[in-house]
Amino acid sequence: MPKSTERTSDLRPLPALAAVVVGVVVWLLPQPAAVSDQGWLMLAMFIGTIAAIIGKAMPIGAISIIAISMVAASGVTSDNPGRAIADALGSFTSPLIWLIAIAIMISRGLIKTGLGARIGYYFISIFGKRTLGIGYALALSELTIAPVTPSNTARGGGIIHPIMLSIAHSFGSTPENNNTGKIGKYLALVNYHANPITSAMFITATAPNPLTVKLIADATGAAITLSWTTWALAMLLPGLVAIALMPLVLYVLYPPEIKKTDDATTFARQKLADLGRVTRDEKIMLGVFMTLLLLWADVPMWLFGEGFQLNPTTTAFIGLSILLLTGVLTWQDVLSEKSAWDTLLWFGALVMMASQLNQLGVIDWFSFTIQGLITQTGIGWAGASAVLVLVFLYSHYFFASTTAHITAMMGAFLTVGLAMGAPAMPFVLMMAAASSIMMTLTHYATGTSPVIFGSRYVDLGEWWRAGFIMSVVNLTVWVVVGGLWWKLLGYW
Repeated sequence: MPKSTERTSDLRPLPALAAVVVGVVVWLLPQPAAVSDQGWLMLAMFIGTIAAIIGKAMPIGAISIIAISMVAASGVTSDNPGRAIADALGSFTSPLIWLIAIAIMISRGLIKTGLGARIGYYFISIFGKRTLGIGYALALSELTIAPVTPSNTARGGGIIHPIMLSIAHSFGSTPENNNTGKIGKYLALVNYHANPITSAMFITATAPNPLTVKLIADATGAAITLSWTTWALAMLLPGLVAIALMPLVLYVLYPPEIKKTDDATTFARQKLADLGRVTRDEKIMLGVFMTLLLLWADVPMWLFGEGFQLNPTTTAFIGLSILLLTGVLTWQDVLSEKSAWDTLLWFGALVMMASQLNQLGVIDWFSFTIQGLITQTGIGWAGASAVLVLVFLYSHYFFASTTAHITAMMGAFLTVGLAMGAPAMPFVLMMAAASSIMMTLTHYATGTSPVIFGSRYVDLGEWWRAGFIMSVVNLTVWVVVGGLWWKLLGYW
C-alpha cells in the first residue's frame, strides 16, 4: 500500500482567523474624517498583521509575505499596479534593514570559530572566584560581543547561555537535582537580564533598533537621524551603570547558596585549554570585529577627514566580504543563516507598512488623538513624556514581539511627545532605551526569553518578579544617569 503523506502547515487556523476578524472589524469601524479611505484600509491591514504576529498565526516571515501581497493587491498606495508593488517592496532598499541582516551573518562567525565561547570563558577565568564575579563575567561577555550580534537571541541564548549552563552543571546545580538555587538560578537570571541592557547600547545589538532609528527620523522630519556612533555614545554611560548594577541587584534578590567559586576559574581555564590556541579563523574574526567597531565609530573620519567616512551598512558588507574571502565563512554558511534572511523579509515588510501609515496620514491622526487626551489632563510635557514612556514600556506585557510592539506604537508616541514640547533628543533616546528595557518583563518578551526560561532554572513567578524589578532599575538608571549624561553631551 502507498505510504500516506502527512501534510504540515505553518498556519494556525484560530489565531489566523482572529487576526482576520480584528482587521475586518477595524475596517468596518466608523472612519474618522481626518483619515482617507486608503489610510483606513492600510490601518486595518496593519492591525490585522500585528494581531497575526502577536497570535503567532504563522512564522513572522510568512505573515510578512502575506502583508506585502495585501498591500500590493489592494492598491492602497496607488491605483497603478506597477507602482503598488514597487511601494510594497520599497523598504527593501533601506540600508538599515540590510545592516542588520548582514551583521547577523557576520555574527555567525562568533559561533562557528568559537571566539564567542572563548571570550566568555576568558572573563570567567578572571572574575570567577566568586558567584557574583561569574555574574559579572557573563554580563561583560554579553557586552563585548553585543556590537556585532544583532540577534540578541543568538547572543544571549546561543553563545552565553551554553556557557552559563556549563558553569551551573559543573557545580551540580540543575533542575533535575532540584537545587537550582545553589547557583544556576542566579546565573540564568544574569544571563537573561544582561541581554536587554546590551541590546539598548548599540544600534547593531538587536534587530529592531534600526526600525527605531527610522521611526525617530520620521517623527522628527529627519531632524534627528541617529548614527551608530551617536547611539553608542548616548547609551554608553547609562548602559555601563545598568550592567554594573544588574548582577548585584539579582544577587540580593535571589542570593545563590554558593558564594565562593574557586573551581569556576579552574573550570574556565580547562575549557580554554580544550579550545586550544587561538586559531587563524578566530584571529580573522577578531580583526573583523575590531575593524567594524572602528569604522562604525567613524574613527578614520576623525583622524583623516570626512573623505574617509563609510556608511555603516557599507562597513558591514566589507566585514562580511573579508570573512568570505578568507574562508572564515562560506557562502553556504551565509545561505544557512536563516535568521538573517528571515529578518530581512519581515523587517522590510513592517517598515513598509509603518512608512505607508505615516505617508497616508494615519500616524498624524492617531498622534493628535492621543495628544488631545493627554492635553486635557494638563500635566505638561514632563508628565506627558513620563506617561508615554511608561505606557510604551509596560504595554509589552501584551506583546510577544519587540518588533511588533515598536512598529505598532513607537511612531505615534514619539510624535505625541515631541508635539507636547518634550526636549527632542532626550525623549527619543529614552523611548529607544525603553524599546529594549521592555524585554526584561516576561518569559515571552523576546526570542532570548523562552531559551533561558526553558532551561527551567527560574520558575514563572520568580521570572516575572525579577523582570519587573529590573525594568524599574533600568528605567531609573536611564532617566537619572542617562538624563545627566545627555545634558553633559549637550543634547538638551
